[in-house]
Amino acid sequence: MPLEIACFNVESALIAVKAGANRIELCAGASVGGTTPSLEDLEYIKARVDIPVSVMIRPRGGNFVYSIQELQRIEEDIKQFRSLADGFVFGVLDSNGHVDKTVNRRLVDLAAGTPCTFHRAFDEIADLVKGAENVIECGFAAILTSGGEIDAVKGSDGIAEVVKRTKGRLDVITGGGVRSRNIWEIKEKTGGYWFHSSAITDGIDTASFWEVERLVDMLR
Repeated sequence: MPLEIACFNVESALIAVKAGANRIELCAGASVGGTTPSLEDLEYIKARVDIPVSVMIRPRGGNFVYSIQELQRIEEDIKQFRSLADGFVFGVLDSNGHVDKTVNRRLVDLAAGTPCTFHRAFDEIADLVKGAENVIECGFAAILTSGGEIDAVKGSDGIAEVVKRTKGRLDVITGGGVRSRNIWEIKEKTGGYWFHSSAITDGIDTASFWEVERLVDMLR
């Protein structure tokens, strides 16, 4: 089963590769759950790693309802990164807390065939199954979710339902507090295939080599 590591700096990306991760999600802004990284960091990493690197596109922390100016920035960031990124990770909600299908379709189209993941904005949607159908309609390849709860352990039932309802149509990436101490329990309860972790264990923003290695071993 494949493992994606959320990397908030270059060092984490290099650690993730060395420890055996299958994919990197490159972000900045660890304190707010991830924001758009720098193009320079992506260029540096892509020159040194041989696994896919998906790029978070999120102009700020906080909610996922964006102003016209913020949406323009999101569009410009996708254009800037799309020649190098192996995937994009973003998600836009409307003022009612639903998937904004018009905006998300436009952004997926702008990605020009680069696979897109709807990130944990998904966990703010009241009806996860309906939300997943809307995400599929927008053309996303995957959802990153903790099942509508604060972490994947508490949200395992929600994740399992989304996995069941979308099987074969969408990759469901299980994330949110996933660590070696709980990944086996989460895997058993959710029936998930892809897993996502920052592998941060010491309170700083850098992944632990040993934690990534343990996660990889437990999913093997």
